[in-house]
Amino acid sequence: MKKINIELKSNPYEIYYGSGIFKDLNKLIKNKNLPSNVFAVIDSGFYSKWKSTIEKNLSGKFSKYDFIKITPNEKDKSLKTLEKILKKLTTNNYSRDTLIISIGGGIVGDIAGFAASVFSRGVKYIQVPTTLLAAVDSSIGGKTGVNLEHTKNIVGSIYQPEFVLIDTNFLKTLPREEILCGAGEIIKYAYLTDEKFYTYVLKNIEQVFALNKKVIEKVIFECVNFKGSVVENDEKEVGLRKVLNLGHTFAHGIEVEQNHKIKHGKAVVVGLASALYLSNKVGLLKDEKLKRYSLLINKFKSEIKINSYNKHKIYGIMQRDKKNRNNKIKFVLLKKTGEVILDCEAERNLVLESIEYGLNLFAK
Repeated sequence: MKKINIELKSNPYEIYYGSGIFKDLNKLIKNKNLPSNVFAVIDSGFYSKWKSTIEKNLSGKFSKYDFIKITPNEKDKSLKTLEKILKKLTTNNYSRDTLIISIGGGIVGDIAGFAASVFSRGVKYIQVPTTLLAAVDSSIGGKTGVNLEHTKNIVGSIYQPEFVLIDTNFLKTLPREEILCGAGEIIKYAYLTDEKFYTYVLKNIEQVFALNKKVIEKVIFECVNFKGSVVENDEKEVGLRKVLNLGHTFAHGIEVEQNHKIKHGKAVVVGLASALYLSNKVGLLKDEKLKRYSLLINKFKSEIKINSYNKHKIYGIMQRDKKNRNNKIKFVLLKKTGEVILDCEAERNLVLESIEYGLNLFAK
């Protein structure tokens, strides 16, 4: 079992990762003197595949244990689902001395973390990410929340877990689409980190798709280490942490316009293509760098298909993005690997052109 420390002033914690380490969960909980009244929020699909492993390691191991299964889709990432969790906690007489364990991907982690932040004015929780996307990105940093109508993550909080446990064995049963979604966030970190990591990911992206153990552990380390260092310096996203939104303003608009028929990680790939194009058009990213950085996005061309879209509707959705200020869309744009520019604005026609560029790369 390997470990990365997240040195936050508010709540420092550890990320544990490795193969077959879910069996160590109970021991870690006891060693950290965390509450023994445990409530798990579990991805329903994951539970059906890993029921015996979950029950073996959780059932009968604590003073009190119960769980709820939730469906991991954007439509159910809602206040209604949050209410179901809170009602079950209340009905089963859980109190402030409760430990919530999130077992699932990013959606499950966001909802469970938000539930932990508001139940009894805040209880402790743990993240056990079971998707590649959650392992490399969403389980780290404490962002929690739910969607409201057509706006993603508009209701939420920043609330840090006690620790994160990533058992890479769980990735083995992921469908290819989920692996691709995780790879979408990995390429974001390839742009954000440095040229060395970009080159590594470009060379090994097929091994990421194949879940090669050595490559997966390497990219988990690099992504988590980068995100951890960013969050340590800007937990509440007032400055530096905004770099993690590279490609995401476009991606969120695309997801909503497509009625969530495209999953988040794939939308991030399309959003990154649009962000690179816009970076070039506003004079930040040189032509040769756009060509080189597009090589990685091109690896997804056969994996992502867009039927039709309305660029004006996407633009309208982007105007409602919670990261905007003074009714202006704020972009994170790329100058080169490891160097981004925050809070960029662009003319409407250039943004529309960039939306079109990204989506047309993946048009059927």
